[in-house]
Amino acid sequence: MANVAVVGAQWGDEGKGKIVDWLSERADVVVRFQGGHNAGHTLVIDGTVYKLSALPSGVVRGGKLSIIGNGVVVDPWALLEEIASLKKQGVEVTPETLKVADNATLILPLHSELDAAREDSVGVNIGTTRRGIGPAYEDKVGRRGIRVCDLDDLPALRLKVHTLLAHHNALRIGFGQSAIDEEEVLSLLQEVAPRIRPFVAPVWQLLDQARERGDRILFEGAQGAMLDVDHGTYPFVTSSNTMAGQIAVGSGVGPGAVGYILGITKAYTTRVGEGPFPTELHDDIGQGLGERGAEFGSVTGRARRCGWFDAVMVRQAIVVGGIEGIALTKLDVLDGMPELKVCIGYQLEGETIHRFPAGMAAQARVTPVFETMEGWSESTRGARSWADLPANSVKYIRRIEELIGAPVAMLSTSPERDDTILVRNPFAD
Repeated sequence: MANVAVVGAQWGDEGKGKIVDWLSERADVVVRFQGGHNAGHTLVIDGTVYKLSALPSGVVRGGKLSIIGNGVVVDPWALLEEIASLKKQGVEVTPETLKVADNATLILPLHSELDAAREDSVGVNIGTTRRGIGPAYEDKVGRRGIRVCDLDDLPALRLKVHTLLAHHNALRIGFGQSAIDEEEVLSLLQEVAPRIRPFVAPVWQLLDQARERGDRILFEGAQGAMLDVDHGTYPFVTSSNTMAGQIAVGSGVGPGAVGYILGITKAYTTRVGEGPFPTELHDDIGQGLGERGAEFGSVTGRARRCGWFDAVMVRQAIVVGGIEGIALTKLDVLDGMPELKVCIGYQLEGETIHRFPAGMAAQARVTPVFETMEGWSESTRGARSWADLPANSVKYIRRIEELIGAPVAMLSTSPERDDTILVRNPFAD
C-alpha cells in the first residue's frame, strides 16, 4: 500500500489535525519528522477535543505505532506532560505505542530562556512560541546539541553539557542573565532520563521493518510550507524544513518511501505572528473570517491574521514541495459571503509577477492582484458529497484547482471528521 505525507501548504494552521486523524485511522504507523512542540494539532473525536503539540496524531487511535523522528527537537518534560494530559482524557500512551528517535536533539530549559530573551530584545521580532525550538536547532547544527542517546552515557553527557554551556553562558551574560551551573543541567537530565528511556528506539530501523511488513505509514508535517526555513517568508519562519523533502532525513527513510504527498490548505488564508501577508484583510471581512473560523492558534492562543486565498503562494508551495493533491479545509467559513477574491498575481515595482519573491523587502512591497468571484448564500457546512454543495462553491473550488495546478483530493466542510468529501483516497494503491 502507498504511504502518505501530509504537509501544510500555507503558513500552518490549515486544519491538518482533522485530515491527519482521518488518515491515521487508516494507517498503521504515524510519524512526526520535523518541528517541535511549537506546532499544535486539534482533533475532535466523538465530541472529545484533543490538543496535541509534540505527539503524533496517531496516539489517540488504538493499535497504531506513533513515532517521533530524529528531525524533531524534543522537550522531554513537555512530552511527558502531554502524555500525562492525554491519560487524564483516557488515552494511554505507552512505550509500545510511542517511539522516540534515539538520535533526536533535546530541547532544554535554557533553550526556551534564550528564545524569550531574543524575542524581548531590540531587533526583528519573529513571533516565536518561545519554546526553545530555534535555539535547539541551532545547537544541533552547531554540533553541540544534547541528543536522546546521550542520556545513556554519563561521562560523555558531562562533556557535552560543558561544551553546550560554554556557548550558552556567554549568550546569557550578553543578555544580562546569570550563568547556568553544569551540575544543575546534569541533574535535570539524569532525573528525566529514566522516564524517557522506555520510549527510545532506532526509529529508522522500526520504519524499515514496517515497510517490509507492508504497513501503511503516514508522515505528519507541522507548520506550513511558507514557514519553511529555506522556502518560506524568511526570517519570519520556523527553524526547520517543513516541506515533504524533509521526511527522508527527518525520519530515516529513503525518499522513495514517502509516497503520496497531500497538501493542506484553507479556502482562505491565515497567519499567526509577524511577517508579510499580501492578502491580509484589515477590515470587517477579515474580522468576520476570524470569528467564523475560530482563528486562534492552538498552541499560543494568539488571534490569526486573515485574508483572501493566495493562489500564487499555494502554487509555489505545491511546486517546491512536490504536492500531488490538496485537502481544502474550512470551505464553510465562506458561506454567505456575496463575493470572494482570489490572489492570482502580485504587483512589484510596476511589474506583475507570479511568484513570491525571496527577499524580505520585496515580500513586504508586493501587492496582490485579485480575481473576484461570486459567493454563495447556501450552507456548505456538513456536506459529504459534491451534490450537497452550492454551484458557486464548486466553481470556486474548480478555479482554485486551475490556479494552483493541483487537484482537490479531499474537501473538509466542518471540524467534524466525517464531514469530508473524498475525491481520492491517498492510501489507495
